[in-house]
Amino acid sequence: MSNFSKVLAPFNRELESMLTEAQQPLCLEWRAGQIQSVATADSAASGPVLIYFGGEQSLSQLEQILAALALPAMLLTVSVNQPLASLPAGLLLQSPALMQPEQARLNQIATALDCQLVFLATRPALTQPGLLLMDMDSTAIEIECIDEIAKLAGVGEQVAAVTARAMNGELDFAQSLQQRVAALAGAPESVLQQVLDKLPLMPGLTELVATLQRYHWQVAIASGGFTYFTDALKQQLGLTATFANQLDIVEGKLTGKVLGPIVDAERKAAVVAELAAQYHIPLAQTIAIGDGANDLLMLQQAGLGVAFHAKPKVQAAAKAAITSGSLLQLLYLVEPA
Repeated sequence: MSNFSKVLAPFNRELESMLTEAQQPLCLEWRAGQIQSVATADSAASGPVLIYFGGEQSLSQLEQILAALALPAMLLTVSVNQPLASLPAGLLLQSPALMQPEQARLNQIATALDCQLVFLATRPALTQPGLLLMDMDSTAIEIECIDEIAKLAGVGEQVAAVTARAMNGELDFAQSLQQRVAALAGAPESVLQQVLDKLPLMPGLTELVATLQRYHWQVAIASGGFTYFTDALKQQLGLTATFANQLDIVEGKLTGKVLGPIVDAERKAAVVAELAAQYHIPLAQTIAIGDGANDLLMLQQAGLGVAFHAKPKVQAAAKAAITSGSLLQLLYLVEPA
């Protein structure tokens, strides 16, 4: 950045209006804990990026964020980030001087100001081949399938309590899954269809998948849930692949057992590497998204791991967190076309 080319005042105007009027990115001078001046930027943005969405677009809000991060004096380029017309506009703040904030602090600021904040040193590019690997339960869909099956089987509270502890990382996932499935022994296979018939997709899922596929991304699911549901989603959404656990069913009844190796945290992480190698996708172009403790290894393995509506432990450990809103917001984190 060089000298300011045009000062835009007063500062209390909505930032989105200022960006619209300028019809190009703005350059902010941040010094002594305040935004000192605003101008049109005279060069392209570069450097690490702080991604802001889901909140008020005003200079006062932005000033609160920068002050809370205790940033040193620097020049920041601010540009509009609206990957799709169906998404509200967000902001990108870039500077070579930006440093990685503590993730816990970033999450605290986002919660306090009712917005979403993500810091990324680099971003996957929408226009290059990529891979999105999703968890299913409470990520691609709004429910935990095993809890819904258990309700219909008359053991809902018992199973849900174990699920909650497993997702919080308090129990070994494989053992907890076997325990929960054992409680379903004797339930009719028809309960699976009942759950499938009302399967609530996470808002934004269909449009997210369609958008990524339009740019030749591979989209897959790796789930600690069941193939009965992932197979249906694969067909409905045209997914590249799905990985999940197979329930043992004999004479139309669940036996309380799982067939074959369990898809656990380690298996989910391995799927990232396997699919990336199979489709010749660089690790930097891989995204994993999930909500539970058994997703952590998968999130760490991917180039970008995103905690979505996740448990606190997962939010704290992931490279990025989306705490509210639809799955479509994942596109804020990707370099647009």
